[in-house]
Amino acid sequence: MRTLRKPLLLLCLILALNVMVLPTFVQAHAFPVRSDPRVGWTVALPPSKVTIWFDGELEPAFSTITVYNSAKQQVDKGNSRVNGPDASVLEVDLMPLPPGTYHVFWKALAKDTHVTQGDFNFAVGNK
Repeated sequence: MRTLRKPLLLLCLILALNVMVLPTFVQAHAFPVRSDPRVGWTVALPPSKVTIWFDGELEPAFSTITVYNSAKQQVDKGNSRVNGPDASVLEVDLMPLPPGTYHVFWKALAKDTHVTQGDFNFAVGNK
């Protein structure tokens, strides 16, 4: 019986550590799944807004998108928001865009309080 006690105790300890550590891995950061316009794409018609879908819910007060033209002038309407019915969608309306390249910066605070951020380009004009 004593020879089984140490391995059984070790197994219980490993299982207990897994149970304590597992929730840390389950609560991951919110990462973008897709965007419209798509990352790096050239679109023929200027979009009216930029939308990014994330793999988790976002905190609306701390999640933002800004869009700049190649002259580093802000071209969004300053109304970045989490979409009401879907807390995993972040969007911002755009001013009318002439042909050119645009740079999108985003920052997302997930419900688990982890911040992710990133950026990408898209272009308006002939493909």
